[in-house]
Amino acid sequence: MTSKYPSVRRRAPASLLTLSFILALGTTPAAAAEEASTAHAGDGTAVAVAAAATANTADAAAQLDDDVSRGDIIIVTARRRQETAQEVPVAISVIRGDSIEATGNFNVVKLQQLAPTLQVYTSNPRNTSVNIRGLGVPFGLTSDGFEQGVGIYVDDVYNSRVAAATFDFLDVDQVEVLRGLQGTLYGKNTTAGAINITTNQPTFDFEGRAEVTVGNLNYRQAKAAVSGPLTDKIAARIAIAATSRRGTLFNTRTDRWINEQDNLGLRGQLLFQPNDDLSITLAGDYSKQDPECCGTAFVRVGTTQRALTRQYDAIIARLQAANPNYNYIVPSRNVYDRLTDIDASLNAGNKIGGASLRVKWDVGPGTFTSITAWRFWDWQPENDRDFTGASVVSKSQNPSQQDQYSQEFRYNYEGDKLDFVAGLFGFKQRIDTQGTEQQGIDATRFSLAPSNDPNNVYNRPEVLNGLTATNTQYLKADSAAFYGQLSYKVTPELTIQPGIRVNYDKKDGFYQRVVTTGAGQVITSCAPTATAGNAVLTAQCGVYQPQLTQPSVSDWNFSYDLNVNYKVAPDVLAYATYAKSFKTVGINQNGLPLDTNNQPVLSASTVLPESVNHFEVGLKTQFFDRRATFNLTAFRTEIKNFQATVNGGQFGTVRGYLANAEKVVSQGIEADFKIRTSDRFTAYANGAFTDAKYKKFTSAPCPPELSGGTFQPSGATPDYSQPGVPGALSPRQCDISGARLPGVSKYAFSYGAETNVPVTLLAKDGQIYFGVDGNYRSHWNSNASPSIYTDVKGYALTNFRVGFRGDGIDIFGWVRNAFDVNYIDLLQVAPGNTGLIAGAAGDPRTWGGTVKVSF
Repeated sequence: MTSKYPSVRRRAPASLLTLSFILALGTTPAAAAEEASTAHAGDGTAVAVAAAATANTADAAAQLDDDVSRGDIIIVTARRRQETAQEVPVAISVIRGDSIEATGNFNVVKLQQLAPTLQVYTSNPRNTSVNIRGLGVPFGLTSDGFEQGVGIYVDDVYNSRVAAATFDFLDVDQVEVLRGLQGTLYGKNTTAGAINITTNQPTFDFEGRAEVTVGNLNYRQAKAAVSGPLTDKIAARIAIAATSRRGTLFNTRTDRWINEQDNLGLRGQLLFQPNDDLSITLAGDYSKQDPECCGTAFVRVGTTQRALTRQYDAIIARLQAANPNYNYIVPSRNVYDRLTDIDASLNAGNKIGGASLRVKWDVGPGTFTSITAWRFWDWQPENDRDFTGASVVSKSQNPSQQDQYSQEFRYNYEGDKLDFVAGLFGFKQRIDTQGTEQQGIDATRFSLAPSNDPNNVYNRPEVLNGLTATNTQYLKADSAAFYGQLSYKVTPELTIQPGIRVNYDKKDGFYQRVVTTGAGQVITSCAPTATAGNAVLTAQCGVYQPQLTQPSVSDWNFSYDLNVNYKVAPDVLAYATYAKSFKTVGINQNGLPLDTNNQPVLSASTVLPESVNHFEVGLKTQFFDRRATFNLTAFRTEIKNFQATVNGGQFGTVRGYLANAEKVVSQGIEADFKIRTSDRFTAYANGAFTDAKYKKFTSAPCPPELSGGTFQPSGATPDYSQPGVPGALSPRQCDISGARLPGVSKYAFSYGAETNVPVTLLAKDGQIYFGVDGNYRSHWNSNASPSIYTDVKGYALTNFRVGFRGDGIDIFGWVRNAFDVNYIDLLQVAPGNTGLIAGAAGDPRTWGGTVKVSF
């Protein structure tokens, strides 16, 4: 189908790729380059789970020299200063830029293939969940009203919009995935972890690099970066990257491939360094996406408790009988055929960027740092929210515009026995959203109870056709914090490290939904007094209801942690950590649930802050002359008032709303091993066992198999004995205590290895290398209230690469998902309790080649 149905949207990105390629050709390789003997797979992942006292400058330099001699140096900035990863008292995965490129994991979404405890799920850039150990954000469609539990930082700048996770890495040096609470070290409070991305900085030596990749599915990617001096005190760096790929899902309705990739990114930096003590870096970046995305395919039908005549198959059969000239039958019931027939327009227009000014000034024994930043996000979506070829929801779009401003002051002090970090952080953002959701010509027959009476609303398409909910909303959020962490060396082996954080948050929200009929008449009330005796209004109010909420909330929080670490032997470290933290209050920004009178539940406008208790112990070892590393971590995180996204199947809250679960617990064990036997072989293996559960959630929305029927009597003990029985009474709410958190695999594993042999090729000394990497995830559930219909089977993916690298050049071929494994990226429950489950299959086998040059 590739040649028969080419996507015309590929023309514009192709020109961008050409621009990148021209810039790439402008960087002629020279003799200076990294040593050809670097073994990329060995740099893939390293985990530090313990820390000892920071050595003095001379000792630290000596240790780094020792590590360099063994070819194993990983420098991180997790504690806001440069250290080897093995010295950091935090569980941390470090992925170097060359490993990211070699394995093709070019954004945060793909990065989870290298970091087992990282979970990233996305139905489109806005609706992306980034979690660590199963915690971070509620699983499901995003709301602006809650905070991210996993912070994404690029060169010390906090990115509040999780859409940043879907953009390509741009000139990245390395990525640190920090697991566990980070509030006493980072500007924005993060209760699950942080992703700390460090880009390559301007240099006073002229250098450059370029990379071009082509592959099947019309995959094209080009990257280039140039850095060098403008004067003896000013250096500059500029980087560009562009990616395009044909979609992986074919829409028979439009004869087009959808879910394509279309990315462009630019980044520029200017470094002013008047002396050795002061550096000022001005940086700016801009990235955009414009793919035809993001559609779903039919996966299965799971019977609900709705009447059998109102389940998906019966509805589609009646629509087909009433309109024989229009095909309502899905093109395939096998999601791996990669066919869909969704009829609404699709778009995932996405722009993100900003500017920052970073000042670093060495003052006496410490360093003062100031980071001033502004960022923006512009989201222009179009979606098909009924997941079918029927015109049920004919339009669904919620364009958003966000501006954020942040200021951080930080001081790092290093002494013989005492080190500390202290900081002030201020954050301000505003998000404006203008949403439109509209019912289509098939909505009446899809959503209402069937009837043979020609005057019944079911047989009058105009009742719901054109019914429109227009949403206007904004969020103003302000945050300020003081944080600090102190390291006291009791003895050369024993270090005690306490930390504190004082945080203030204020949020003001506004949400208004105006509902109009297809004739343009405004519906002012859906109260029982208004709908009594009015079948048309009753049907319309069953879909959309006018709402107006203006929540405002503020809160002070105090959090703290204590880490004790001990150097058992020169290459054996142990630590224990306790942390008490919080996730600040949240507000509902996407429509409120309804009470029995079809009125919004105003008490649901705000949700309580989470209260977090975290326990962690770890052991870190190096052996075989530090050529092998083995790290082990055990953790338990308890959260009261867990902020969960819930959805009762109503069109009016199709995006879901926030509610508090009484208690959640995530606990587990993580193990990481890396070995470099010689310059010719290196390997790593990382594994995680994560047991993340709703410890207590007694008032959760019910899963689809217990939804859709007439409600059981109010006050009655919920009856869960008839799941998936059409016509059975449905519980008003479900107790899902003990159920696993959605999106979390109990077992996850990643591995990689690379071997090489020295050769001379085309008069260049270098090496031919062969690499393999892969990952495994056990089954997980894709619904906030776990359902038998949304269980995603476990899968294992394997990737290979083979190539030649020499001075200033690297040429390799690659194949990803080499065994063409069928797997699911995400499942979604369609609104309306019809039993339809839609989803997206993961990438099929892809292959291609890459050429990299550097000087």
